[in-house]
Amino acid sequence: MISIPILLYHSVSADPLPWIRPLTVSPKAFRRHLELIREAGATALSVTECADALASAGSLPERPVVITFDDGLADFRDQAMPSLRGAGCAVTLFVTTGFLEDLPQARGVTRPAGPWLDSAALLDLREQGVEIGAHTHTHPHLDTLSVGAARAEIASSKEILEELLGAPVPSFSYPHGYHSRTVRRLVRVCGFESACAVKNTLSSSADDVFSLARLTVRADTSLAHLGAWLEGRGAPVAPRRERMRTRGWRVYRRSRAVVRRRPGSDWA
Repeated sequence: MISIPILLYHSVSADPLPWIRPLTVSPKAFRRHLELIREAGATALSVTECADALASAGSLPERPVVITFDDGLADFRDQAMPSLRGAGCAVTLFVTTGFLEDLPQARGVTRPAGPWLDSAALLDLREQGVEIGAHTHTHPHLDTLSVGAARAEIASSKEILEELLGAPVPSFSYPHGYHSRTVRRLVRVCGFESACAVKNTLSSSADDVFSLARLTVRADTSLAHLGAWLEGRGAPVAPRRERMRTRGWRVYRRSRAVVRRRPGSDWA
């Protein structure tokens, strides 16, 4: 079994906004992360390349790594992309379509402070080889929504991106990693071929392609931790089956959403 570190980034900035600061790495630190990947002899794959190999029992590189970004902040283009391009690393960007600067915001949803990417930026990034994936339209907790509302969030983000890019969008990521059996089924029904969760564990050649484990890279993630992940150490390998405590946490959040009458509540 091959362990696969799938890295989850959110922001690369020297001066992040307070709400995203804990999940932001500096441009200097990010360049060093990419250097570590090169020094480790790892091969960077897109999510779809990785998922295709897993789904077909195909061959993976000896030391695979997957770099992902969630949400769609503009610093991905301005700070992260030049370093990724210089390092020759594949990357997958999961976009919350309702946060794009030039698209109408969803009714009743407040977009966190940006700046965010816009449609022109996404087209340019795709031309540069970035895999663009979907991350819902308004970034809700999908597993606390009704089936109809969850499906609308999943389907609309795919439709918006495919119309914008003029190309299929096969990959998806769950906001905050929250999902359930029903949500995973909806993602498949909506035509996606893979989906990323979080779990903060190593993925592996035995992982579920609709619940790929990722490791969150935070502002305080040390180079030693990142180096260990790249060597298949420093974090457990994701279990194939969902843990009982994960199910319990979902029940609690669903109950809280019902009591507060805010299903899917996230940013508020």
